[in-house]
Amino acid sequence: MLAVMADPTAEEHVSQVSELCCECGQFHLLLDNHLYNFQDEVDDELICHICLQPLLQPMDTPCGHTYCFKCLENFMQEYNFCPMDRKKLSFQQCHKSSLLVRNLLDKLIVFCPFKAECQQTMQRCELEAHLQNRCPGFKKYKSELQRKKNPISKGKEDPPARVETNTPKDPEVPSAGSSLVAESSAAAVVSLGTVEPGLVNPAFEETEEDLPQRTSLVAETTTVEIHREDPEEELGMRIVGGKDTPLGNIVVQEVLRDSVIAADGRIAPGDHILEVNGVNISSVTHCQAVSFLRHPGPVLHLMVLQEKGFSNKTAQQDSSSATNREVIHVTLIKRDRSEPLGIKLIRKTDEPGIFILDLLEGGLAAKNGKLSRNDRVLSINGQDLRQGTPEAAAQIIQTTESRVNFVILRQPGIQLPEQVEDGSTSNSSSSSNGGSPVHHRRRVDQNHYRRKSTYQKDLPQGYASHEKTVAIKKEPKESLGITIGGGRDNKNKLPIYVTSVQPIGCLFRDGRIKRGDVLLSINGIDLTHLNYYEAVSALKSNAASHSVILKALEIVPLNAPEPSLDIKEQGFSWSPLWITWLGLPSYLHCCQDIVLSKGNLESWGFSIVGGFEESKGNKPFFIKTIVPGTPAFRDRKLKCGDEIVAVNGVPAIGMSNSELIPMLKEQRNKVTLTVVSWPGSLV
Repeated sequence: MLAVMADPTAEEHVSQVSELCCECGQFHLLLDNHLYNFQDEVDDELICHICLQPLLQPMDTPCGHTYCFKCLENFMQEYNFCPMDRKKLSFQQCHKSSLLVRNLLDKLIVFCPFKAECQQTMQRCELEAHLQNRCPGFKKYKSELQRKKNPISKGKEDPPARVETNTPKDPEVPSAGSSLVAESSAAAVVSLGTVEPGLVNPAFEETEEDLPQRTSLVAETTTVEIHREDPEEELGMRIVGGKDTPLGNIVVQEVLRDSVIAADGRIAPGDHILEVNGVNISSVTHCQAVSFLRHPGPVLHLMVLQEKGFSNKTAQQDSSSATNREVIHVTLIKRDRSEPLGIKLIRKTDEPGIFILDLLEGGLAAKNGKLSRNDRVLSINGQDLRQGTPEAAAQIIQTTESRVNFVILRQPGIQLPEQVEDGSTSNSSSSSNGGSPVHHRRRVDQNHYRRKSTYQKDLPQGYASHEKTVAIKKEPKESLGITIGGGRDNKNKLPIYVTSVQPIGCLFRDGRIKRGDVLLSINGIDLTHLNYYEAVSALKSNAASHSVILKALEIVPLNAPEPSLDIKEQGFSWSPLWITWLGLPSYLHCCQDIVLSKGNLESWGFSIVGGFEESKGNKPFFIKTIVPGTPAFRDRKLKCGDEIVAVNGVPAIGMSNSELIPMLKEQRNKVTLTVVSWPGSLV
């Protein structure tokens, strides 16, 4: 990428044409974009395809492309179509890119343009302040400019400005990434016009009749302080993403019941973790993020981004929803102050006040049976909450000794669908027990099946798999000495894998079977379709013989070694990281069909990253965002980090964003997504 490099000793005739821009320190016309010298090669998805420079004031088109504000504005003065796909377009249809994208761009590292006097690098958003307050080169330039404007003295002529080519380095920006680090710890409410460049985003795609139905997606950044009595205690959440994955930044996939995070209640599935104890993790690898989050300590400071949902509906919908409602009084009696009510509260963006998102199965409110999902809470113990927040309601409930009196507003017939997945919480919620998430028992097998041959893909770049056959001679009573995890009865339908190799068994002595290996068969018996207890039985019965032949698969992520991760989970000492499962061959995947339904004026409510790109080849599509209040959010089966294998039976492998967008938009009321879901890494 070429960039005009400012020189503090530029020729006089150059400065007569135009002075250096005080924001970027470069020569450019007043109406042109600022110019920067980037330290690293900038990811192509952050490049404007009009000026071919990193995006400035990015604007998103309805057809899924992103351009600089000035570039697009100038282009639209002459043409009425998108520069990339030539679809009909007007500037009024375009939206400012999400705050995540704008902050990601602002945090690209640039050189100070005055290299002779200043060798500093900084984030792009910091350059103007650096030039005005700290840069010796810019200070010298201003002195020289003042001297040249002064007729009393005139300096020597200086060498001309030069054009410098940036040396490409390894990109530090995750592809299709979205990251944000707020400068203040106070919560900031922002509007997200559309999703990041390169994302297939049915949550934001709209037709002409959809335009009046919403204005923007609302998100909030906030700092959460987590306290642990035991500094070594796990937080109790699963994460996906990282700069070495298509997701880019770190996303919470699940919050475990009765965990530290659940008790705090402010972090929910879908939240993006931006900082850990002041360290920016928006551009780190998955393993690095896991290490940061597993670092022991009594207090953990997390900065998170939480999406809240779309900000408006039509006035007609608002007026109709106000009719046929009834006011109901409900009293719940706690045995003591600490007893939770088991209520999950949510704040909607299209209506003031707070609403009941869910009732914890077996909890006090659920047993009482008088409160319902989607009830609006008008007051608790006489305190007006018509304009209140979930946090305020939770505080009232927690400080109440016994009787908790609710006044709620209910619209008959409006109920949210039942949850079917564990660990689901709202992105803008709190609860009566300090915010612990709501869990429901999972329904019996939800149509899982082996990945079809037409859905299979090549092993992703950065992974290698090695199938090995281990033949062992042993005493009949000698143990294999391994523990296992997984099984097709697991909610993620995992294959059987080795969780530990004990020093007392024959496999430890042999040394070829390792922790993390996927077990394929023992003495010719296929283990890949068995549940956990069937696999334990098969291993024990075959271990009683004089010889054992084990077939196993070793998955090796090539990009980074796995950190030392000894986390207990479900009785096992260890489990693979989320990125390890991404390297599992397709024939071992279990797919699930998820059917989403929506109204004519609704969006599906999820965004995805990945797809075919000429520069990067085939990448799987992953769910990155699930928007609160949308069909994908209400259905509860889709999770962040899920891979989309097919849409309505059509394989997604080999598709690009521009191919998948129309397919999803064509499905007006119903769509079937075939997905593979891997458990996020436990922290």
